[in-house]
Amino acid sequence: MDINNVKFEMACGISSQLPESVLPEVVFSGRSNVGKSSLINKITNRKSLARVSATPGKTATINFFSLKEFMLVDLPGYGYAKVSRAEKERWGELVEGYFADDRKFALVIQICDIRHKPTADDMQMIQYLSELGFPFVVVLTKKDKLNKTELAKQLEYYSELLSDYNAEFVAFSALNGEGTEDVRAIIDKYLERGE
Repeated sequence: MDINNVKFEMACGISSQLPESVLPEVVFSGRSNVGKSSLINKITNRKSLARVSATPGKTATINFFSLKEFMLVDLPGYGYAKVSRAEKERWGELVEGYFADDRKFALVIQICDIRHKPTADDMQMIQYLSELGFPFVVVLTKKDKLNKTELAKQLEYYSELLSDYNAEFVAFSALNGEGTEDVRAIIDKYLERGE
């Protein structure tokens, strides 16, 4: 994966603005404040490619970043309660429109917080991806927030949970970068499959 020439292409607020799908797309999905931007920044080796915000629900658009071999797609975070109903509906239309579009999906990276069980929204997304046959993996963020015993317990929990979906998963820490190379290797593997 060549991460040297990553650049922001465009942001789409409604599905009719979506660009044509030319390159394979690696999609990042997760609830607000789960560490999606931090993960994208670590993978691309940039400090602020994806904006990290202290305010959840800040990414209200689908953001496209181009790399040499693929398009990195950052979906808006879901599950933030303080967003208006109209805004939630717009997000829903946007994301559903994106997944319903005829696109070159290489991989969806579904992000969950390793410290907790997946939320109802997380599970809905995992089931949606699984039922529709999208290639996906789960990245468990905030690994550094757990001690060894807690980590082992959560890894076992997720291993059991995700085995029903035949889903690969990786534990990741934005703080020390643990798991970054694993995520890059998974992206490479899925890009090669699609060739």
